[in-house]
Amino acid sequence: MKATQTKFLNFLEGNKQLIIPIYQRPYSWTITQCQQLWNDILRAAKNNEISGHFIGSLVYMVDTVYLTAVIPKLLVIDGQQRLTTLSLLLSVLSKAIRASNKEIDISSEALEDFYLFNRHAKGSERYKLLLNKKDRETLIRLLEDTEISNDKSQQLVDNYRYFESQIPKLDIDLNSLYRGICKLMIVEISLERDRDDPQLIFESLNSTGLELSEADKIRNYVLMGLQPEEQNEIYNLYWHPMEKNFDKTGYSQLFDRFIRDYLTIKSRSGTIPNIREVYSSFKIYVQGKKDTLIKEILADVYLYSKYFVKLAFAEETDQKIKQLITDINTLKVDVAYPFLIEVYDDYNQNKIARQEFISILKLVESYVFRRTICGIPTSSMNKSFATLSREIDRENYLESLQIALNGKKSYKRFPGDEEFRREFAFKDIYNFRGRNYLLRKLENYERKELVNVEEYTIAVIDWMITPKSLLSNHFSKVFVSHSTAHRYIEHIMPQNPNLSLEWQVDLGEQWKEIRAKYLHTIGNLTLTGYNPELSDRPFIEKRDKKDGGFADSPLRLNRGLRHLKQWNETEINKRAELLADMAVRVWSSPFM
Repeated sequence: MKATQTKFLNFLEGNKQLIIPIYQRPYSWTITQCQQLWNDILRAAKNNEISGHFIGSLVYMVDTVYLTAVIPKLLVIDGQQRLTTLSLLLSVLSKAIRASNKEIDISSEALEDFYLFNRHAKGSERYKLLLNKKDRETLIRLLEDTEISNDKSQQLVDNYRYFESQIPKLDIDLNSLYRGICKLMIVEISLERDRDDPQLIFESLNSTGLELSEADKIRNYVLMGLQPEEQNEIYNLYWHPMEKNFDKTGYSQLFDRFIRDYLTIKSRSGTIPNIREVYSSFKIYVQGKKDTLIKEILADVYLYSKYFVKLAFAEETDQKIKQLITDINTLKVDVAYPFLIEVYDDYNQNKIARQEFISILKLVESYVFRRTICGIPTSSMNKSFATLSREIDRENYLESLQIALNGKKSYKRFPGDEEFRREFAFKDIYNFRGRNYLLRKLENYERKELVNVEEYTIAVIDWMITPKSLLSNHFSKVFVSHSTAHRYIEHIMPQNPNLSLEWQVDLGEQWKEIRAKYLHTIGNLTLTGYNPELSDRPFIEKRDKKDGGFADSPLRLNRGLRHLKQWNETEINKRAELLADMAVRVWSSPFM
């Protein structure tokens, strides 16, 4: 390793090409980081006492093969963000100098020839900086001042436009700005492939800018130490397809969760890594597999990642399996993923039949839902699912799983039918987080033509979209609609605390106590698209209303209301018992 302090612009001079390897994350600096760099440059430009401003290190790999090329090529290990951002600024400055027609210390042509282009080179070698394939074309088009394509790297364009917008606001001339850039200092660190460990050096650097995600660190760790040919092979075979699969939402956070689940699966003890330390845990795992090629490890990671993505996004062509996965995701129980990934792998390898897989998914759904209804804390479930596959006899898959779940005690228990039925009948369902899911499952039990319950249950008071909620759970679907707020879950006995005389008569002398006890329970709730029309009407009017009355409703949840003559405590309890009996069948126990 050789480290030298030098001016940033001096480093760029001469024929050379700085290549961002495929394993590096895409360009990711935001306007915030650009503002900080811009302000640092202006401060240095305005203060004659500042002879230099340090902006960090620039680490690159020297490879004999690349050095013998006509244009020597250096693989950038660290410093991509600053290097790219300053290239954007230099390009903007060059165009501003050309437009101003004023003489300064450097011409537009000289600036480009010295710092942005290799003057006599052709093709891609013309550019001093060559980004990875996601960003490469956008940077080239910006430097060449040609039309930007639709599939551009937006961050590059935004930051380029930012610098363009700042030039007219300058309270110094362009020459002073250029002199400010000339004061930028770096520590140039060159590594030799056969003598230095770039990963250790990379980890020890305290670079400014955006912190690397755990996913970034893992990618660098896996690919950095390999020869370029092997890097390309592994990246194209495994890593890039994995990135594309995860690219439907916040990549790094979801990928971190997958790696945590993968390591949980591979741990014999079912140890669950800390989500903020998955990189360290992954390194320990890889280092413990000294006799396994990194290519084989990545092939295995990629295989399991496909199961994770299928679960996370319900990407399953089998509609029955897809619906069950969707239901499990609705319950927000991703702690079950380590177990489900292993089951998915067994299903994919034909170790279990389709119907067994379906039964296993139903069991997991029932286990989670029953525990939720019975108010059992969820804190133990991650450990339960982390070790569950070790309790399964692969020769007797489903039955051994049933025995394992049925045998769990205390806070790990699978609630029995009586406990579940009792809690289901008297739980506050209206304010229950999984209310829409619950009503959908009841309404569609044994239906072939499914009812879209969401059309009846969109309520603006129940959900709020916030950045935090979206980031904390990638699988939740948040429904908010002001235009459809007239569609609500119907309280058969109205929510209005000032019940009409007709309702008081139906409910009896204890009407206040009955209302307080049963208002939000399953016995008193149903679905309707006519909530405003039914409102606080007496029960008979709600039943017989021509458009939207219970007797006219196509929904199964309303069938039992058609022939009732009044609605009181007795009828609420009867209906609650019927629905609780149905719930026991919908969310069945292991040996039903």
